[in-house]
Amino acid sequence: MGLIKKSEKQPDIYALQSARSLNQQLNFYSGNMSSFENRLYEQLRIQVPVIDACIQKIVRLCGDFTIKCLDEQYQDELDEFINSVRVGISGQSLNCFVDSYLDSLLTYGNAVGEILINSETKQIAGLYNADSTIISARYGSTPLDRQFYIGTDGEAVKIRHPERLLYTALNPSAKCPNGISVLRGLPCISGILLRIYECIGQNFERLGNVRYAVTYKPSSDSGDKEFAKERAMQIAQEWSDGMNASRDGQIRDFIAVGDIGIKVIGAENQIVDTDIPVRQLLEQIIAKLSIPPFLLGLSWSTSERMSKQQADILTSELEFYRRLLTPVILRIADTFMTLSGINSKVKVEWSNINLQDEYELSKARLNNAQARQIELEIEKQNA
Repeated sequence: MGLIKKSEKQPDIYALQSARSLNQQLNFYSGNMSSFENRLYEQLRIQVPVIDACIQKIVRLCGDFTIKCLDEQYQDELDEFINSVRVGISGQSLNCFVDSYLDSLLTYGNAVGEILINSETKQIAGLYNADSTIISARYGSTPLDRQFYIGTDGEAVKIRHPERLLYTALNPSAKCPNGISVLRGLPCISGILLRIYECIGQNFERLGNVRYAVTYKPSSDSGDKEFAKERAMQIAQEWSDGMNASRDGQIRDFIAVGDIGIKVIGAENQIVDTDIPVRQLLEQIIAKLSIPPFLLGLSWSTSERMSKQQADILTSELEFYRRLLTPVILRIADTFMTLSGINSKVKVEWSNINLQDEYELSKARLNNAQARQIELEIEKQNA
């Protein structure tokens, strides 16, 4: 006997509109974007570790956030929702949803999420990170009318409940309203970098697995010339046996009579120095993704002043991504408050990006307090 009776009706969770991607392999339609380009970006993250590391660093460095309810009596209920809301089949908490949402936004240039509603309780049942490569936003009857479609141009189906979708585009333009990935422009650079690494691997394979050229020169004696082929075959057999024995850890000497020369094939060729071209290519990749080299473990020569400037640039980039995520977080929180019957506004407060910001803020407060104290003392003296 099962734990759940067949007659019992289970609550429906609607509407998992974007779950169609689990059953059908659909191409992505998004103006100038293509399914090939999206697959290319995925392969870039797999084959070039520094690109994947940069995106993961951005997601993690964006930091944590808290949602404050203006009516404090509902704060505990809001915190419980934030920490316990289900995200897909393997995640939990609103932070988990936002991290995956930002990862998709950076990789594909847009991100799509969905608020799932329980049909019985009329409450938020969970959040879902949809496959943004099969969902596109298009213009409606007016320039401000936005409609969502799932599928290819020929098989695209209009989504019936767009009010449940969460959608964000990165750097949209008139030609690319669905956003542009931060990885655009990197395939060419990455292709050159991968070819260099492939050549490095081939060169080290050549050096590690040495090939030999064994040359036998018969003397002017007629006997040597007559049996030159047989002696060459014997030399080849003995050399082969000696090399096979060395693979098993045995040391065998090679002894032969006559003029025999042994050379390493390619020993006179030097490996090309790839430090400069590889660094130039990595500089292009890191400049596109705005991650300081020292955060990736790259020990490039830099000064303390330059590192601080790079950290400031990274902070401005993270603030930009936070501005894109804040409306999504507020919409989820407002939906929860509305469905719970709570008439109160909420606001998002982001944590400081790093401890250096905390130090600078505390130092600024100290300087302001000291300046205010000096002003009060001057006012007392003048009074």
